[in-house]
Amino acid sequence: MSAFPTCSSELDVISNLNSRKIIEVMRKSRQEAAETRQRIIEAASSRFRENGIDGTAVADLMSQAGLTHGGFYKHFTSKEHVVLESLQLAAGSLRESMEASLSRSTDVRGLNAAINDYLSLEHRDDPGSGCPFVALAGELARSSDEVRDAATEGVVNLVNLIASRLTELPPAAARKKALVMLSTMMGALTMARMVNDEQLSSSILREAKKALLP
Repeated sequence: MSAFPTCSSELDVISNLNSRKIIEVMRKSRQEAAETRQRIIEAASSRFRENGIDGTAVADLMSQAGLTHGGFYKHFTSKEHVVLESLQLAAGSLRESMEASLSRSTDVRGLNAAINDYLSLEHRDDPGSGCPFVALAGELARSSDEVRDAATEGVVNLVNLIASRLTELPPAAARKKALVMLSTMMGALTMARMVNDEQLSSSILREAKKALLP
């Protein structure tokens, strides 16, 4: 028996303190894991759009996130898994960007701003922060059904967003026109990035804007 017996209330206090410490450590660990996971997704989202999915190894995106290769599979079951989540992040970011452009005005000027921003030289020259559907179109077409579902949802969201501003048209006609507008925007941006003639590239964007702007 101890020469200094500890009363039960003191043991309870110690036990409660230890429990709180364990809970705090677990909470902090979960938070750090979530933050690390988000860093990987953000790095992948940018790197995939810059270099392509096939052109980006897991080691590359982990390096961009400031992490070691071995940590990847603590957060994702496969590369396809991070492709899906990084696409969803990029698609959401594009939608938010377009919403911000549209919100500059409630009339046609808002739509014009969205078109001008999308078909800008800045967007053309910054694929890592731009439209994922243009940057990754060919690879997304060959991806899993789950990834293509996410791509389809992202495109539909943009179509609906544009259609919501075509208030002078009936809903069905507005959606058809929005499809044509978005297809023109994506096609023009793709061509502008593809050609290696600066004047031609700029002309593609300029003429597409002329065709779309009222």
